[in-house]
Formats: sequence, structure tokens, C-alpha cells
Amino acid sequence: MKSLLSFLVLSLFLLSPLTNAQWVQTSLTNQRVNALVINNNSILAGTNGNGVYVSTNNGLSWSAINTGLTNTFVHALSIKGTNLFAGTYGGGVFRSTNNGANWNTANNGVTNPYILTFAVNDTNLFAGTEPAGGSVVFRSTNNGLSWSPANNGIPSTIVLALAVSGKNIFAGTNGGGIYLSTNNGSNWSAVNNGLTNTYIHAVAANSVNLFAGSEGGHIYFN
Repeated sequence: MKSLLSFLVLSLFLLSPLTNAQWVQTSLTNQRVNALVINNNSILAGTNGNGVYVSTNNGLSWSAINTGLTNTFVHALSIKGTNLFAGTYGGGVFRSTNNGANWNTANNGVTNPYILTFAVNDTNLFAGTEPAGGSVVFRSTNNGLSWSPANNGIPSTIVLALAVSGKNIFAGTNGGGIYLSTNNGSNWSAVNNGLTNTYIHAVAANSVNLFAGSEGGHIYFN
């Protein structure tokens, strides 16, 4: 009985920091933050009109890192190996090979510069966009040096979210629900059985379930 009591007390002690945890605002204020990504010891934030900020001290202070970033409306951030990618609204894709110290455009083959989301699957980088240039998903197999359309089966709609689970790639769209590709974006098919709201703004996947956040306050899982 004593050992059981000691175990319970220890468990409560270990769990107490989590159950008592609360959110604390960082010093990056008065910004609309569209994207966050962690790269080693750096936290990067993509903002709506002020580019990218980086913090190396867990958010205590932030610095703008916009050299070469000619469009500062950053809607997506992604990391692939030593490459950092920023997706902008109107300026396409930018790439940095030095953690954001310098940026260069990486739009070869991108016919739609309104980048809303990224996903990485093995050697492939995917970008979801608005349908302004016809294609709504682009794929790069060479770290952004060139892109090609990868949206066969997805209608001309806005791709708001991308997620990867194993060999499966999921795309959340604005009114078309969720699409699945099992061949690295060569073909897509709708997977909407049970969805009552097809305006999907966020998708996330683990090894067991797929989660989808929709317009109107719904979260679905499969």
C-alpha cells in the first residue's frame, strides 16, 4: 500500500506542470502569424505583410529575416533537409539555405504565385495554391529548383492544407472536401465519406488517424 501511495504521489507531482500549464504571449505582437516552423533551435514565424521572424530563445525575442524576400505576405513555411521554404501570397515560393538569413525565389514552373500550404513526402515537396494559374498543387523533386503540376483529379479549387501519412498525401480544399494521393501527387481522388462540411482549412495525420478542421467549427477524424 505504501509503494502504491508513493507511486500516486509521484505521478501527480510529475503531471502537475502539464495540468497547471498556461499560455504566455511572446514579444512578437501586433502581427498576423500565418505559419510557424521549428528548425533545430530556431522558431520561425511567417506573417501577413511583415515577412519572416526568427527566435532563438524560445520566443523571448524575435528578429525579422527578410533579406531577398520581396513578398512579405508569408502564408506557409516548410523545412526540407537544409532548405527552408516560404510560401507567399502573390510572390510564389522563396528558398533559404541558411536558416532565413537570405532568401531567393524558387518559382521555376510555378504558374500560380498564391502559395497557401506545403507538405514534404520523402524527396518530394508539395505546394498548395489558389487556382489562379490553373494548377492547384505543385510538386518539386529537387528542393525547389523546379516545379510541375501535380493535381490530376483535384478540381479547380483552393487547396488550403496538405498533410502526409506514410505514402498517403491528403489535400484539404475550399468546398471540395479532402483528396487523397497514393502516388506522390500523380493522381488524386475524393475521400469525403461522412464529411458534412467540405470547406477544409486544416488537415493533420498520424500513423492511425486523419484529422480535418473545417469552416464552421467542426473537426473530423478518420
